[in-house]
Amino acid sequence: MRTKKKNERIGAALFMLPSFAGMIVFSLLPILISIVISLTDWNGLEKLDFSAIAGSFVGLKNYAEILGGGEFWSVLGHTLYFIILYIPLVFLASLLIAEILFKAKKGAGAFRVIYYIPVLISWVAASLIWKWVLSPQYGVVNQIFAAIGIAGPNWLTDELWAMPAIVLASVWKDMGFYGLFLLSGLNGIDNTYYEAARIDGAGKMKLFFSITLPLLSPSLFFCLIMSLINAFQLFPQVMIMTGGGPNGATQVMVERIYTYGFSYFKMGYASAYSWLLFILIFILTLVQLKGQKAWVHYES
Repeated sequence: MRTKKKNERIGAALFMLPSFAGMIVFSLLPILISIVISLTDWNGLEKLDFSAIAGSFVGLKNYAEILGGGEFWSVLGHTLYFIILYIPLVFLASLLIAEILFKAKKGAGAFRVIYYIPVLISWVAASLIWKWVLSPQYGVVNQIFAAIGIAGPNWLTDELWAMPAIVLASVWKDMGFYGLFLLSGLNGIDNTYYEAARIDGAGKMKLFFSITLPLLSPSLFFCLIMSLINAFQLFPQVMIMTGGGPNGATQVMVERIYTYGFSYFKMGYASAYSWLLFILIFILTLVQLKGQKAWVHYES
């Protein structure tokens, strides 16, 4: 019996070995290397070996320069501004989609395909679409405004409207993804709760805020964590739609990492930026995990 269990463990280990090897080579090793690079002023062009690391070692200088400069805090402010606009809008849109699909009887299948199409489109294609839609000269949005006598803004070239434009594109792209999780949460709510509440005379608003939202909170919590992590990693729509402009109004964390690493060839500086971003996301995730007890309700 012991020999059989030992052979089973060896067999399982052999099957798992390729996955572990891939995780070590393509995930763990690059993470460790990035920590080392963040302590150097390596430019990314020279061969990376021990002598190059020793010759370019600067310790915590990159971190001190980033945190001591004004750019980091400005970029962090832009990222938080995006999050403040994005999170409520994407949650409202996702919840609306989930409610429509949950209650729809006819045409629900077709609507599910339509609302999920933006999720399947690559961010490059979606950003190009929205760059055309929001064009001040021939964009659909400004043409609609002009038809009702309103002069539309210069969405992507105006410091005031550039970030809201990116938020609109992001909500359109992501609401189907989060809507799918919320729809699963709605389907998991036992209908007997609603029946009992209706017998007691509860109206639609009471049902929504006293039953639907509390029992949907685990799904909302998952979506909140995922959307915050994705929001801090905002990148492709910024690079394609605005390039970080106008006048730096849409410069965000990952855009700065890319720019310093592959445009300015300051790979050590970019690595330090990326680790500061990781620390920030890690802390916020821990705060959310601790705070879930106050508002997330799991059925016993």
